[in-house]
Amino acid sequence: MFNMSPVKNGWNNSPLSKSEDLQKAAEDFRYLLNRKYPRKAALELVGNRYGLNYDQRHLLHRGVFSKADSESRRKKKVSLAEIRGKDLVIDGYNVLITIEAGLSGRPLTFGDDGFVRDISGLSGNFRKTERTEKALQLVFHTLKTMKPYHTLFLFDAPISMSGKFAQGVRQRLKEESLTGDAKAVKVPEKILMGFPGVVATSDTAIIDQSKQVFDLAGTIITKRIHSQSILQWRRKRGLVGKR
Repeated sequence: MFNMSPVKNGWNNSPLSKSEDLQKAAEDFRYLLNRKYPRKAALELVGNRYGLNYDQRHLLHRGVFSKADSESRRKKKVSLAEIRGKDLVIDGYNVLITIEAGLSGRPLTFGDDGFVRDISGLSGNFRKTERTEKALQLVFHTLKTMKPYHTLFLFDAPISMSGKFAQGVRQRLKEESLTGDAKAVKVPEKILMGFPGVVATSDTAIIDQSKQVFDLAGTIITKRIHSQSILQWRRKRGLVGKR
């Protein structure tokens, strides 16, 4: 699924862009996590050992997890078909930014825990673009396929123009004849964590506090966009290969 050659953002300029080097770093990081080393300290130790730059460390952070955490999160994942008739809450910027990364060919990681994540760290600097509109189109198309009972989009109010953006999504729900709402709230996590229905996110903290989770962005990226910039980790060998 991952072709090393087209990845941008300086990956090809580093000797650690080679899969065998990242494989070793990932295996060491996972080894330490499985032995309950603090995540931050383990990442620093492995990063220093292999001379990883910021992007490479962030890649490990977003995609490599302990066996216990990975299994716990995978058990919470639901399929597209399982959402029919249920309440669905969408972690708005988390989902849209990840889909935009897939549309633009930015690096993504398919984590040990089964969730697709971007590694751009753009959430606080989100700005609506033409790619955002395409991402929304894909989300609404998928919602029509899933047929949830009620859909709630949540956006971080502190991010610029979130109120106006939520208003536009709310209007779009009406136009698409979908039952739901969109809100800009100060702390979306207060609603997302412990939501009684299905939560659409790839945020690890939210997943760990949820009962049912749907990887909406990952589903769209793999089934509709067919992105070729997804780094997939193997348990034994590290990167590369098809899902």
